[in-house]
Amino acid sequence: MSSTYGEIFRIHTFGESHGGGVGVVIDGCPPRIAVSAAQIQCQLDRRRPGQSEIVTPRKEPDTAEILSGIHDGLTLGTPIAIVVRNTDQRPESYQEMVTSYRPSHADYTYEAKYGIRAPSGGGRASARETIGRVAAGAVARQVLDAYQPGIEILAWVKSIQNLEARVDPATVTAEAIESNIVRTGDPALVGPMIELIKAARSDGNSVGGVIECVIRGCPPGLGEPVFDKLEAELAKAMLSLPATKGFEIGSGFSGTRLSGREHNDAFRMQAGKVRTLTNYSGGIQGGISNGEDIVFRVAFKPTATIMSVQQTVTASGENTQLEGRGRHDACVLPRAVPIVEAMATLVVTDHLLRQRCAERR
Repeated sequence: MSSTYGEIFRIHTFGESHGGGVGVVIDGCPPRIAVSAAQIQCQLDRRRPGQSEIVTPRKEPDTAEILSGIHDGLTLGTPIAIVVRNTDQRPESYQEMVTSYRPSHADYTYEAKYGIRAPSGGGRASARETIGRVAAGAVARQVLDAYQPGIEILAWVKSIQNLEARVDPATVTAEAIESNIVRTGDPALVGPMIELIKAARSDGNSVGGVIECVIRGCPPGLGEPVFDKLEAELAKAMLSLPATKGFEIGSGFSGTRLSGREHNDAFRMQAGKVRTLTNYSGGIQGGISNGEDIVFRVAFKPTATIMSVQQTVTASGENTQLEGRGRHDACVLPRAVPIVEAMATLVVTDHLLRQRCAERR
């Protein structure tokens, strides 16, 4: 099973949802980078369950333990290991899932591939695996601050089902996003989105939506033609997240409705720099960043585990019914915002280090 991401700044996540713990090993982090454990914990707190009335009620402190690679607040250049212990496991809530596959979950496909699976909470398919990604992203953020200060990476809930927020990627702030439990940048949609999530949960159902993300201050030149194009790397990173079903950058699919004359981003010199008058490209051209804001969107499906009776089959091939149990998000988007930011940070950090290596050859 591939659990590794990155070329230079490499991460390897480990652990199952209801096992002893989850975490990450980071390899390739440069030495003498100031790393704050508090910043790592801050990001984990944004992702953790039980943080508001609209997320899973599972109670986990998600306290990060740094096991190696950092001494007196500085990276050593050796592997950094971070673990978060699971403290609120309830495998008894998943007894029916031992023999029956949850619809639209990874139960059947994992067993088809490996001949074995961890039925409690979905094992590695659980969003709890993303704890390691968020912890690694927090370390990567501090690498960016040391080598390329000024890069800002913000994500927010763009839409939930049919409710679409109006947010300007060029001006939205972290404060605006974090001011509400939905993590949308549109104050007018906070109340309706909360009510929509609550209604879905009350009905034993779930809803999905779209997260939008902007990377500001990214220097031109990041990305590797042909197969490691920056947007391809972002797409791979985002679509590796649980529950993701779509990715688009810049104009995305809507750009197909424009002509070339309308869609091309004209160049102009501004303050001694090459700039574009529009940004349909989403900050990336030819797979390489052009210095404009990188803007992309990620589609998340409705949570697969719902508290309603559904048709399914057993591991022995019999038709049956299954009703979801346990503690689950009726909508994953509010907690997915920091995960999207973390993966974007990992992509940018890895490509920044790759570019630094190329320039020194």
